[in-house]
Amino acid sequence: MIPQTFTFLLLDGFAMISVASAIEPLRSLNRLVDHAAYGWRLVSLRGGVVTASNAIPFMTEAVSNKLGSDDILIVCGGLRIQLFEERQLLGALRRAARNGARLGSLSTATHVLARAGLLDGYRCTIHWENQPAFEEEFPNLDCTGKIYEIDRDRLTCSGGTAALDMMLHLIGEAHGEELAQRVANQFHHERIRGEREDQRGGRLEHVSGLPPAMRAAIGLMQAHLEDPIAIADLARRVRLSPRQLERLFLRYEGATPARYYLGMRIDRARELLLYSDKPIIDVAVAVGFASTSHFAHWFKRLQGVRPSQMRGRGGAPMLA
Repeated sequence: MIPQTFTFLLLDGFAMISVASAIEPLRSLNRLVDHAAYGWRLVSLRGGVVTASNAIPFMTEAVSNKLGSDDILIVCGGLRIQLFEERQLLGALRRAARNGARLGSLSTATHVLARAGLLDGYRCTIHWENQPAFEEEFPNLDCTGKIYEIDRDRLTCSGGTAALDMMLHLIGEAHGEELAQRVANQFHHERIRGEREDQRGGRLEHVSGLPPAMRAAIGLMQAHLEDPIAIADLARRVRLSPRQLERLFLRYEGATPARYYLGMRIDRARELLLYSDKPIIDVAVAVGFASTSHFAHWFKRLQGVRPSQMRGRGGAPMLA
C-alpha cells in the first residue's frame, strides 16, 4: 500500500506546535497499525534550513511543482515573506492546485491561500487573533472562526493543538473512529474536537456564560466597532436602563460598559496593527476614532505602547 503523503510547506517563523500537532498523529497511527499508512515531508520555497518561531532550525527540501493528485500540501504560517518570494510561493500553490493536490493551512497561513485566490467559494478559518485583519483584507471569504474547516479539497486550521484534532478527524475518516481515539489516547487527548467547535480566545472567550442582556450588548458592540453606539442607545436596544446595564458590566467584568467597549475597540486595533498593513489612520477609523491623536492616546493608555510601537512588534500579518 502506498502511504498517503502530507507535505508541510514551512514559512520562516512557523509555529512548531502546529506542525508537531499535525505530524505526530500520523506517526502514532503508523505505529498502531504496524505499517506506513502515512508519510510526510518538510519543504520550503527553495529548500534548506527554515527556522521556527522558537528559533529551532529545520532542514527542508525544495517544494516540487509536480505534486501528485494524492498529495496534501499544508502551508505552515510564519513571518511575512518578501514580496518577490510571495509571488513565487503563490505561483507554486496555484500550480499544485491545478495538479490536483489538496491544499491546507495551519494558523496564519490561511492568508497565503487567500492571497493565491485558492479559498474563493470555500469555508475557511484562521487563528482568532488574526481573524479581524483577515476579514478586513478578504471581506468576501467565509471565515468561520471554527477550530478547523475541511471543505472539499481545502483544509484550514486555526493552529496550535487544533491541528491535532484536524488530523484525528482525517484519521477517523480513513481508518475508523476507534483507531482515531486510540491515537488521541497516545497524547492524553481525552476528547477529539470536531470542526463545528468555535475557537476560544481573547476578550469574547467567556461571553456564553454571561447574562442574556450582556451577551446581546456585547454582540452589538462587536458589530459596531467602526461606528460605536452610544451606551444609552445600547441599553435601550437590550431593554435595560443605562444604570442596569452598568451594574451588570461592573458585576461580571469589573468595568463600565463604556470602558469595556473601548477595550474591545483597542483590542481590534492591536490585531489590525500586528496582522495587517493598514496605515495607522485607517486602523483608527476601523475602530471608531475620528482622529489619530485621540486613538493614540487611548491605545497607549490601554496597551502601554504607541500604535507605531505595536506595529513594530508584529512585523507582519502572517505572524505565527
